Amino acid sequence: MDTLEVQITLNPKSPWNEILVAELADLGFDSFVETDNGVTAYGDAGLDHQSILEQTSLHNGFEGSYKIETKIIPHQNWNAQWEADFQPVYVENYASILAPFHDTDNAPGLIVTIQPKMSFGTGHHQTTWMMTKALFELDKIAPNVLDMGTGTGVLAIVAEKLGAEHVLAVDIEEWSAENAAENAQLNNCTKVETVWGDVDKIPSEPFGLILANINKNVLKAQMPVYSRNLEPNGTLLLSGFFETDIKEMETFCREYDLIPVKRFQKDEWAAIQLRKSN
Repeated sequence: MDTLEVQITLNPKSPWNEILVAELADLGFDSFVETDNGVTAYGDAGLDHQSILEQTSLHNGFEGSYKIETKIIPHQNWNAQWEADFQPVYVENYASILAPFHDTDNAPGLIVTIQPKMSFGTGHHQTTWMMTKALFELDKIAPNVLDMGTGTGVLAIVAEKLGAEHVLAVDIEEWSAENAAENAQLNNCTKVETVWGDVDKIPSEPFGLILANINKNVLKAQMPVYSRNLEPNGTLLLSGFFETDIKEMETFCREYDLIPVKRFQKDEWAAIQLRKSN
C-alpha cells in the first residue's frame, strides 16, 4: 500500500504543529514526524488531503503563513524513510527506545528495540514518551494488561519487561498489529498477544491495567469499554490529548467511575493516570 506524505511548513510553528497533529489524527492520518519548521503527516495514499486540510485550523483560525508539499511514498520505501529519520529516544533514565541499527552502548535504562514500519509509537511523540514514563512510575504492573491502539507495540513490550504476565495489544490497523507482533519478537517478548481489530476484540475478562494512547474523541467513545473491562482498583493510563483537555477528560472519566490519580505533561500534550473505584 502506498503512503501519502504531507509536509506542512508553519510560521509560527508553535502551538499550531501540535494542534494540527491532533486534528489530522482525527481525520485519517496515522503517523507524524515533527520537523524544525512544522510537521509531516503520513496516511493512506487514497486520502483526500485537500479536503481534510480545509477542515483543520489552517483554514479556521491560523494566523500566519504555511506551505504544503505532498508526495506519494511507495510501500517498499517506507522503512528506508523511517531509518533516515529515526533517532534514539531516551525516556529519562527509565528506557532507551532504539531502532535495530542503533548502538546500545551507554544507552540508559531498559533497551526497547523498535522497527517502526508504518505504525505510530516510536517514543518520539510526547504522548508515547509520557505513557512509557507513566508505566515505570506505577507502584506495580498488573498481571493482565490491555494496550489499545498499540501501534509499534512499544508500551506492550515495556509492560511485559516490567512484569506483566499477559499483554493483549490491539490495533485497528492490520499492519500495526503485524508490526507490534514483529517488535515483540524482536524484544524476546513471549507474553504479548497482538490482535487486529477494535474494542469488539476485547474479551470479557477484567484487566488490572489498561493503556490507551489514541486521541480524545476515540478515548471518549471507548471509555465505557475501558471502565467495564477494568477491574476494581485497576489502573487506566490515557494519552493523545492536549494539556488544555485535562479537566474535560478527567470530568468525563469520573462519569465511568474512573478517578484521576496523576497527571503528566510534555510540551502541549498530556497523559493521565486513573483508578477504577470499587
